[in-house]
Amino acid sequence: MIFERVVRPRLFRIGGGDAERAHEWTLERLASVSRRPAVLAALRARYLRSAPRTVFGVDFPNPVGLAAGMDKNGVALPAWPALGFGFVEVGTVTAHAQPGNPRPRLFRLRDSEAVVNRMGFNNAGAAALAARLAALPRPIGVPLGISLGKSKVTPLDEAVEDYLASYRALREHGDYFAVNVSSPNTPGLRSLQDRSHLDALLAALVGEKPVLVKIAPDLTEPAIAELLGVCLERGAAGVIATNTTLARGGLAPADRARGAETGGLSGRPLAGRAREVVAFVHRETGGRLPVIGVGGVLDPDDATRMFDAGASLVQLYTGFIYRGPALVRSVARAAGPATVPAGHR
Repeated sequence: MIFERVVRPRLFRIGGGDAERAHEWTLERLASVSRRPAVLAALRARYLRSAPRTVFGVDFPNPVGLAAGMDKNGVALPAWPALGFGFVEVGTVTAHAQPGNPRPRLFRLRDSEAVVNRMGFNNAGAAALAARLAALPRPIGVPLGISLGKSKVTPLDEAVEDYLASYRALREHGDYFAVNVSSPNTPGLRSLQDRSHLDALLAALVGEKPVLVKIAPDLTEPAIAELLGVCLERGAAGVIATNTTLARGGLAPADRARGAETGGLSGRPLAGRAREVVAFVHRETGGRLPVIGVGGVLDPDDATRMFDAGASLVQLYTGFIYRGPALVRSVARAAGPATVPAGHR
């Protein structure tokens, strides 16, 4: 409650209420904390909770992860495990550095506990991330996922080589790789979820490290089923369900005007649809594809529903913005081993 009553209001006033400036300010402070071992130790003592499990061959100290997008360039990596996260996903990173879409491009919808973003994969590029990861003095202590996306300047017919360039640069640093073909903010990207594109992409990427596919919540069930068929045929390690949505259902009346901003919606309004997709994936594959559930997890009950739907792990992004690190701790505390679907332990 201290975060929600004291810290969050101050964060939300940074930059005159500009959400991206607050995000950048927070990352700068967390990067500073990452260089202070005593502070990291104190945070770990307060927030870290153990609920170990093994999923797609990777050992996780607890099933609560930081979703891609929060720390795209990996500038504050040691801080996230200290805040209780059992794994961290950086990126989405692209082969070419790119500035992303014009600002403003990140908007809070406070009454709905939601966010709209049209960031456009702004990042320093795969080579810069690889150099930063290589310079870390020690492993961060939890599994590291790396989300890969297509560079905006790369034509769709050259997408495979673009993803491969990022993967080759970062292969030694990631414990798993997420193939982001579902962001609504890069023109044409979602077409890579189609069978022919995805088949070629996974044929090139699946190999020594687990590769997961991140899917859009706006796909129909037949389209998801076709995508899952490709994942199974090509040996994908799992699915991340879901990315942000273009739908705008469930917004509070006060948020409807701002909610009309172009971009993907995350947070509370996405929760129901994200669980539906998680449940469909688990049912359609008979539990053969582990699922990382993400979308609208703002309290332990939301996470429990995700696990009950079939998720092996969950990720936080918007929930962390609105509820802070206490959410990570409470979800990890509530997540017992029995919540892991059979076959994924």
